[in-house]
Amino acid sequence: MSLAAGSLMMACSTPKNDNMLDQENPFFSAYETPFEVPPFEQIQNGHYLPAFKQGMEAHKAEIQKIIDNKDAATFANTIEALEFSGKLLDRVSTVFYNMMSANTNDELQSIAKEVSPLLSAHSDDINLNPALFARVKAVYEQKDKLELSEEQKVLLEKTYKGFVRGGANLAEDKQASFREINKELSMLSLKFGENVLAETNAYQLIIEDEKDLAGLPEAVKGGAASAAKAAGHEGKWLFTLQKPSMIPFLQYAENRKLREEIYTAYIKRGDNGNENDNKAIISKIASLRLKKANLLGYDSHADFILAENMAKEPQKVTDFLTEIWDAALPMAKREASELQKIIDKEGGNFKLAGWDWWFYAEKLKKQKFNLDENELRPYFQLENVLDGAFLLAEKLYGLSFTERTDIPKYHPEASVYEVKEADGTHVGLLYADFHPRASKRVGAWMTSYRKQSEGVTPVISMVCNFSEPVGDKPALLSMDEVETLFHEFGHALHGLLSNCKYNSLSGTSVARDFVELPSQVMENWTGEPEMLALYAKHYETGEVIPTELVEKVRKAGNFNQGFATVEYLAASFLDMQWHTITSEEEVDAAAFEDKAMNALGMIPEITVRYRSTYFNHIFYGGYSSGYYAYIWAEVLDADAFEAFKENGLFDKETAAKFRSNILERGGTEEAMTLYKKFRGKEPSIEPLLKKRGLLVNDKAAR
Repeated sequence: MSLAAGSLMMACSTPKNDNMLDQENPFFSAYETPFEVPPFEQIQNGHYLPAFKQGMEAHKAEIQKIIDNKDAATFANTIEALEFSGKLLDRVSTVFYNMMSANTNDELQSIAKEVSPLLSAHSDDINLNPALFARVKAVYEQKDKLELSEEQKVLLEKTYKGFVRGGANLAEDKQASFREINKELSMLSLKFGENVLAETNAYQLIIEDEKDLAGLPEAVKGGAASAAKAAGHEGKWLFTLQKPSMIPFLQYAENRKLREEIYTAYIKRGDNGNENDNKAIISKIASLRLKKANLLGYDSHADFILAENMAKEPQKVTDFLTEIWDAALPMAKREASELQKIIDKEGGNFKLAGWDWWFYAEKLKKQKFNLDENELRPYFQLENVLDGAFLLAEKLYGLSFTERTDIPKYHPEASVYEVKEADGTHVGLLYADFHPRASKRVGAWMTSYRKQSEGVTPVISMVCNFSEPVGDKPALLSMDEVETLFHEFGHALHGLLSNCKYNSLSGTSVARDFVELPSQVMENWTGEPEMLALYAKHYETGEVIPTELVEKVRKAGNFNQGFATVEYLAASFLDMQWHTITSEEEVDAAAFEDKAMNALGMIPEITVRYRSTYFNHIFYGGYSSGYYAYIWAEVLDADAFEAFKENGLFDKETAAKFRSNILERGGTEEAMTLYKKFRGKEPSIEPLLKKRGLLVNDKAAR
């Protein structure tokens, strides 16, 4: 769906002078809204920059007050004072960067370019302030003598480490270099993300001849017709690089040439030699990250990042990924062989390619399991799936979710739900925003407009890009989209049920390779017959999904897992390759990627899930040296779900242990310590291999 640059809160009204904007700037006063959510309808683009600047000035004054304190440094007057500082800056930053992801436009992107170096410098001014660090260090050095709670100990440890990792121990000349690196990285990352969004929005496959739609289900054709009409191409059919549009085309379109066209456009994003090309940016980001890591005493960026993760070191990640890769690659090769046999049997006279995989895998699934994804979609109406997630949270944790129409929204397509405990106590708010638009980046994510802390309830948002309603039909989801909704809802619960004293430790503020546990464990419920009976109901008849269809889904559960595992693992290896570079030199990104894939033995029929030039997770988001986290956490979630399987799918006692030891605790203890408190032991990789169908006779398939 195309969205004009000025919608709702982003609308550009008659320009006002700066003084007027300052006087009316909603960031400068308490939010007089229900639950003090941001007053989105009042916020204009012109409010952001003045609020950023005033927020930084206020934060500087608060920092100076800590430094000027004549009393000896204590946990309260230094560490807690730091923790509680910067409220205005946090307030405007939170709204602005959420809008940059969910509802951006040219003006916001321009503001981001102006403010990014300012924020980078502001952060460095704090981390590299010798007088401030001296006070933090003074408290840290007496940590064993202080009577601190466990959470306070962790806050002290993380605050001190944050300064050290922020360059506080560097010599003055190296600090200057450190500042320049941070400034340049902030701008390069921003440009990378802008380029990916621009490339995604730039491509349109407009079909004029209905013959070219052969094989596509009526629902898919209807959605493409609606998209074309909205874009001014009435009477035609429009497909885009948004996955709800592209994937069904790859699955069902008989026109191989058009499948190749849209697939190639997708994997060539950021690699077209135009103004949106990301190859040089990637090389520069990798080089600067290495330089920064070296300044801090690390051999590589991966060493720097992983020091704070559960994995701790790159070799451990590589060994872990390799163990699964060695089981998955042979399976993917067997799958490719099966698909090639279908092509040969049909007289195709061509070799299986990436743009063929989805198409022939769909055929093979029908042959093997008599299962067509389109049989499932009518039972997965978006509203029913969301209600199913809410019902699961009620059964496990006693939560209720009530839609509120009196609360400001950042976009008309978003919905807001009040979350309460079983006794009616207010927990927080949940925003939900489910469909693609040109102003929203691709993918799915959870974020917050306000994190939980002592006395402060959270405001959480889950943002996705799901199949849209078509004509008089509601939004009907694929099984993959169902799992994605439950995944993001799991992240949302992590934010909503947080019960921590300090903002910087609450909710999802945990090790990157632990943060996916609460989200991924929720996916396990989606295909369980007991759960399906609660939410998988036909959108027209209300009929619960038939038992025989559930059985087909179960039998097909590990279908195509070689492909899914290999394309994911390849991206995880690629991430590690970029960030274990140990020499600062210009790199040809395409050649680097090819070399990395060849070293793995990647088969040509599968493309790495994210090619470097659109790998937002690692070059725009916060997953550099951390994309492995999804499958690392899958070891945890597969093991954790075994506890529910052992004790009952909706067992409240098991849920209470998971809530109290995982969801409520944020980053207040080491991740493995929290996990062992829940499970009583460290996890094994066996449940993961079993779950993905990579075990044969209790041994990994090779």
